[in-house]
Amino acid sequence: MPVKKPSILAQTPARPSAHPWQYAALAALSLFTVAAFGTAPDTVLDTVQTRIVERVLPLPAIKDDEAATTYWREERVQRGDTLGSLLARAGVNDAEAMQYLRTDPAARPLYQLRPGRPVQVAVDDDGDLVALRFLTNTGERLVIERQDNGFRSARSVPAEEIRTVLRSGEIDSSLFGAADAAGIPDRVIGALADIFAGEIDFYHDVQRGDRFSVVYEMRYVDGEVAGSGRILAAEFVNRGTPHRAFYWRDADGTGNYYTDIGRNARSAFLRSPMELTRITSGFTMARFHPLLQDWREHKGVDYAAPQGTPVRATADGVVAFAGWQNGYGNVIFVKHQNSYSTVYGHLSTFAAEVKAGSRVSQGDTIGFVGMTGWATGPHLHYEFRVADQPRDPMSAAVPNASPLTAERLPEFRAAITPLVDSLSLARSLPSSALASTE
Repeated sequence: MPVKKPSILAQTPARPSAHPWQYAALAALSLFTVAAFGTAPDTVLDTVQTRIVERVLPLPAIKDDEAATTYWREERVQRGDTLGSLLARAGVNDAEAMQYLRTDPAARPLYQLRPGRPVQVAVDDDGDLVALRFLTNTGERLVIERQDNGFRSARSVPAEEIRTVLRSGEIDSSLFGAADAAGIPDRVIGALADIFAGEIDFYHDVQRGDRFSVVYEMRYVDGEVAGSGRILAAEFVNRGTPHRAFYWRDADGTGNYYTDIGRNARSAFLRSPMELTRITSGFTMARFHPLLQDWREHKGVDYAAPQGTPVRATADGVVAFAGWQNGYGNVIFVKHQNSYSTVYGHLSTFAAEVKAGSRVSQGDTIGFVGMTGWATGPHLHYEFRVADQPRDPMSAAVPNASPLTAERLPEFRAAITPLVDSLSLARSLPSSALASTE
């Protein structure tokens, strides 16, 4: 008995195979049908009317002068560049220009440009320098142009474009290391530390896992970074506790930082008279003096820093004395409100405007680190006094700055709403290096 092959009930029964002549007939019919469609009678095609239009266009005016053959090119200063190699890449072959740039004091800022800075150069067909322009390290635009009788230089202050930047970081080894990883300029991270210096001891309290976010301004000129501006908002989460601050301009035009409830974020005194540095000697009643070779009180804190490092006033006040005094060497005494005073010793020099009777504001540079007086190496000796009695500046209670008045709170809260949202965005993202601009 023959075995039946299994089948699917819904399957269409197979049809008998067609003969080759049937396929040929079908193909011929198909061709005929297409041909019949293409040549069907009474088919009318639209006729497109065309016409030729001739119009004479005026050519742009081309001046037959030096400007017609001037070409601008941008080159960036490379590490190890000489003036000759920089201009050679820009196509300059001009002995007269090279002589001017090497000898004229007006061209000296060109030699001080840091690697990566752009220089725009205009040359003619012969390789002669027509003009050269660049931004100096101080932010000025310097233009050097060829004149009939030689070269002329001119300085100007270029228009700046302000962009707002939001960045966030997480500390793995150090605050500055995290800032570098997040692309935050040192100046900005130093300012952030200043803002929270009254609440966070950045020498001892900061630990791995602490996070920070900052909204700040960056200045641009001709599309190039010209420097960082002020911080508009900042948050630092230290040991799980968040600290926030927002920039707000007071009625008298003075800008300050406040918390989201209007409390002044800054203390009346900074904890440190310098940006983050290393303490070599703390406040103590018994320290072996390295120069005098005996035990005595150390009524201040010593900060190690290279010669010439800027020293800043820790609070608003009036300079009581600026000059030479005994073991302090070059020293500045500043009197503040409510019987507070500070001392800054072993300075190399004073800031130009600092003298007895001059007013200083918190954060102003008043002098520079040195090793004058009884000092064995460059460092700053800093004292904090209450009623002329020394106190440990690292632990002494300091007064808070004035908060916002109740009348100004609604306006302040409305103004900082976008900044609050920016910091919330930074907190919600897992990345430790958020970068969002404009």
